[in-house]
Amino acid sequence: MTAQLPARKPARPFFSSGPCAKPPGYAPDKLAIESLGRSHRAKIGKSRLQYCIDLMREVLQLPDTHRIGIVPGSDTGAFEMAMWTMLGARPVTTLAWESFGEGWVTDAAKQLKLDPTILRADYGQIPDLSAIDWSHDVLFTWNGTTSGVRVPNADFIPADREGLSFADATSAVFAYDIDWDKIDVATFSWQKVLGGEGGHGVLILGPRAVERLETYTPAWPLPKVFRLVSKGKLAEGVFKGETINTPSMLAVEDAIFALEWAKGLGGLKGLQARSDANAAALDAIVAERSWLSHLCADPAIRSKTSVCLAVEGADADFIKTFAGLLEKQGAAYDVAGYRDAPPGLRIWCGATVNVEDIQDLGPWLDWAYATAKAG
Repeated sequence: MTAQLPARKPARPFFSSGPCAKPPGYAPDKLAIESLGRSHRAKIGKSRLQYCIDLMREVLQLPDTHRIGIVPGSDTGAFEMAMWTMLGARPVTTLAWESFGEGWVTDAAKQLKLDPTILRADYGQIPDLSAIDWSHDVLFTWNGTTSGVRVPNADFIPADREGLSFADATSAVFAYDIDWDKIDVATFSWQKVLGGEGGHGVLILGPRAVERLETYTPAWPLPKVFRLVSKGKLAEGVFKGETINTPSMLAVEDAIFALEWAKGLGGLKGLQARSDANAAALDAIVAERSWLSHLCADPAIRSKTSVCLAVEGADADFIKTFAGLLEKQGAAYDVAGYRDAPPGLRIWCGATVNVEDIQDLGPWLDWAYATAKAG
């Protein structure tokens, strides 16, 4: 016999990696509508792409020393673009404590054959950041989307580093304070903290990364969509809205809306406050249930966006049933943990989720757990 259904559902059910609905009040303006039927190389297309870049700079509080480019292939494309164009000049260290970090290990070791130094940790843990040799180029994931583990801050990155710091920051930007002086390369995509459409990546380059691009030529061939240098100089147009390939202007307008919405909340601090409140609400749910715990036990390195939970005694089949029950009732979608992670739940707590919906999730977790246990 199943447990009694809770009386109230989250008003806006959410996916594990982002919301399934736009913030309230979405209504495209005249410029947005006009840009959708035009070429990205037309005057209006270029202006909207530049406007999107300007909004990202403003909301991220990114200094003028760093360039922003919209590139193909989502966060993966942006990060691999950085790897293929800049690695090889120095030894490489890769950090991995979840599946996407392991992906960069595979790229560095098996595709680029750079024989990297690899610092690993199990899911829920983080490698010893003090063990990094900063004469190397260093690749790391700021916020482990599939493990719920993040770096505590940028203090582990020395100001006098010899190598470049490469940060996959796709579920970290807009949610944490990032010391941009410590970041030479950062990448993200719009579908995480902004809740935007996928398919496009964002590449942020600091001055040391630009210097590398202009003074180093990789030993391997580069596909057209990775080429950031022309005649020995940075292709500046890429960072002024002149994209390498054809972008979706619908996705661009969607990102512009999300960024304008973020400005209306108070910008970066407003987004951070919402994410913090959501994470705190989920912490309270976990604390009240003996069968539920954080995969990452240390709050100092626990994600505030992609929060991964362990369910007592659960295996993969139990979690599949658990998540399926929630989805069937329309209470939550895709909240099973990532396929490579230990069996558990993954709850998105980014800024586009309302705190009331996190709070309303608690009774639904109780119901699904009891129902799954009852068989």
